[in-house]
Amino acid sequence: MPYLVYLPDAYMKGQDYYPVLYLLHGAGGDERTWANNGHIKEQADSLIASGAILPAIIVMPGCPASWWVDGAKEQAETAFWSDLVPVIGMRYRTIETRGGRLVAGLSAGGYGAVRFAMRYPGRIAAAAALSPAIYTGTVPLFSAARTQPPFLDPDGQFDRAAWDRLNYPALLEQYFAQPSRVPFYLVSGDSDKLGIASETSLLFNLLLARQPQQAELRVVEGGHNWEVWEANIGAAMQYMFKYADKPHPAERSAGLPAGYFP
Repeated sequence: MPYLVYLPDAYMKGQDYYPVLYLLHGAGGDERTWANNGHIKEQADSLIASGAILPAIIVMPGCPASWWVDGAKEQAETAFWSDLVPVIGMRYRTIETRGGRLVAGLSAGGYGAVRFAMRYPGRIAAAAALSPAIYTGTVPLFSAARTQPPFLDPDGQFDRAAWDRLNYPALLEQYFAQPSRVPFYLVSGDSDKLGIASETSLLFNLLLARQPQQAELRVVEGGHNWEVWEANIGAAMQYMFKYADKPHPAERSAGLPAGYFP
């Protein structure tokens, strides 16, 4: 799984260990998408310099057409947790406990971020989903989900059963039955033609009923595009980093192996 890494300026000046934000791309994207279209380096530099967020590592993995699940083409979920996260822990000075890990994504990556937060709440301190493609009703005919390998039957047709099996509602009972709550920051454009504003609001209402102090929703002007995502990832980062551990020294001396999951 290829990836790009953002390192804060302070990383090379000391020996502190840092929290990590994993940014997931959408359908048709790759590991370069957030950097090229979301200008993450410039945004992170500015937010850190102003004190709006902690100095942090940002990892942008690439796994096109995967929707971040274990599907017919890619075992993206397994690769993310079993390969990517441990490798990042070995190559960089990362905080390996829950407070050192954040996940966010856009569109299909928002779908992935919601799933990861609900399936692995003990591993993620906070999550953000921008225009998440989390359809609980009809999947729009022009949604990329209808053509992606994880959701196709052996004849290449969209498999609604596969979609329902993998989508976040299948994880709700498990998520709410365990003690850890993941703070969610949700964003959608008000003119998103994929109907994502209503789907995002539905998820927010479910969270609001069970974790009212740990859910935020923003319905903003715009559609399903980079004007919305680039303009709102900064606020999402500020929300998530409120729940992250601060950079600190001697993570490995605490006896935590790389890729450790409490």
